[in-house]
Amino acid sequence: MEKELVIVIDFGGQYNQLVARRVRECNVYCEIYSYKTDLAQIKAMHPKGIILTGGPSSCYEAGAATCSPELFAMGIPVLGLCYGAQVMAFALGGEVARAKVREYGKTEVDVDTSSRLFEGVTSHTICWMSHFDYIAKMAPGFRSVAATANCPVAAAECAEKQLYAIQFHPEVLHTVEGSKMLYNFVRNICGCSGDWRMDSFVEENIRAIREKVGKGKVLCALSGGVDSSVAAVLLSRAVGEQLTCVFVDHGLLRKNEGDEVEAVFGPKGNYKLNFIRVNAQERFYSKLAGVDEPEKKRKIIGEEFIRVFEEEAQKIGTVDFLVQGTIYPDVVESGLGGESAVIKSHHNVGGLPDCVDFREIIEPLRNLFKDEVRKVGLELGIPEYLVFRQPFPGPGLGVRIIGEVTAEKVKIVQDADAIYREEIANAGLEGVLNQYFAALTNMRSVGVMGDERTYEYAIALRAVSTVDFMTAEAAKIPWNVLQKVSSRIVNEVAHVNRVLYDVTSKPPGTIEFE
Repeated sequence: MEKELVIVIDFGGQYNQLVARRVRECNVYCEIYSYKTDLAQIKAMHPKGIILTGGPSSCYEAGAATCSPELFAMGIPVLGLCYGAQVMAFALGGEVARAKVREYGKTEVDVDTSSRLFEGVTSHTICWMSHFDYIAKMAPGFRSVAATANCPVAAAECAEKQLYAIQFHPEVLHTVEGSKMLYNFVRNICGCSGDWRMDSFVEENIRAIREKVGKGKVLCALSGGVDSSVAAVLLSRAVGEQLTCVFVDHGLLRKNEGDEVEAVFGPKGNYKLNFIRVNAQERFYSKLAGVDEPEKKRKIIGEEFIRVFEEEAQKIGTVDFLVQGTIYPDVVESGLGGESAVIKSHHNVGGLPDCVDFREIIEPLRNLFKDEVRKVGLELGIPEYLVFRQPFPGPGLGVRIIGEVTAEKVKIVQDADAIYREEIANAGLEGVLNQYFAALTNMRSVGVMGDERTYEYAIALRAVSTVDFMTAEAAKIPWNVLQKVSSRIVNEVAHVNRVLYDVTSKPPGTIEFE
């Protein structure tokens, strides 16, 4: 099925995924590409609109990220955001210069509501600014349609050519009416009908998977998390008994989680899946011995996953396809599909070894964001308690244990995390917090327990509030809840004498510790 497409051209901005996510909220499909992408390739995709992201450079500097003026002459609506707005102005003959006053944070903006971009927006609105440079002189044919006290061209347009430039960030929640502005661009200016829906996604992908697989055998990597569970059920609907699901208990799961996964997807569960559980805890611990660098741990865990699957494939005979629950943020954060720096490797993206004994890898969720995956799960009839369970990283506790991973450390963090989750549930905060967990720091500190000196580990608690998991704020957990969690962990978990609470937002931090 042909999809309407809006392209996000990435200049290295931190919000590239968020821009794409906001476009999809308008029921319009969107993908991210580097600014280095050839213009002919962009034309061949027949996009209905193009959005230029922010970036860390000054567009007038030698070697700065830029784009050809031809991009703006294709007859396709273009929206430039922040740096993208400056690139547009500079490429089309305007002037961009260092501003006398930097604007950062929530800013009052006066907008011209006669512009199609600001239709339905209040004339005096709050937007999120983040810029050193500004458009000192508009390109020929443009007019200013928004301004602030310090920025006379907070937005500009050449309506005749459907070119729009915004100095602020409409994609972040701090821009109060940003979603309305983006909706105006993709639905009204670009003329998209909004046909990107999860029910059609499910139908389309079941047909595509059946066509691809034919009579082949499929092996699915099932972790029990949201992504792999949705992928497994989607494949089950598509190919039935041709699917075998292998659950690798690598010893890096939450407390009792291996048994919980088997209870749901195993022979006693409600799904008709060929389920195989592989208990490989000691194998993974052995591979991880002495390794403390986060990226190396991710690579080891990812490669060992594939080795286990290869062995299981040999036991069950010829296997043609391997299924993984890769999702779009995994791809982008691994440095693919855009221009942003590699944030972290994902075991099902950047961690794949060079030699894989399968004909092809199927990633049915590769183009979806997390909340879209959940919608697919509901479309497939997966119970809500599974669909809305907390995100859990592919490398598991391997990236929630700072430094070397050992069986002893795994037990410490499992026990601490179980207490934390239990008390969050007791406090009625399960549905309020979007993600929360305990991590084991590599720090040991002096303490006093039973009048004796101790020198034990510190546990760090993490909890965030977020809409899309691309940006997040530390959650404000009631103090009495944190005190109870801390007291229980110190008293009930061996080798822990200190509990910390992480109040870092994303950015600058990430949700996970490694």
